[in-house]
Amino acid sequence: MVNQESIAEGDVVYAATAIYNDGGLEDVAENALLAAAGTRGVLVRKGHLEEDETCSVFLVRFEDAERNLGPPIGCYAEELRAEAT
Repeated sequence: MVNQESIAEGDVVYAATAIYNDGGLEDVAENALLAAAGTRGVLVRKGHLEEDETCSVFLVRFEDAERNLGPPIGCYAEELRAEAT
């Protein structure tokens, strides 16, 4: 799990768990795999939920198999880690 104060925009992060589309990406099937556990990405932006300022949200672009960055994906701290395993 990452801490909002420990990473900055532009830092490399990794998916701690498999991340699936919860319906937030319109052009991707719901429940489609967006990033497998261990997938490398770059932090685009960090913030918090409007309804709950204590809940951090991280906008991340994960790499695909060809190392191209995919679309920005909103992730919670528990879905990310700062180091590869």
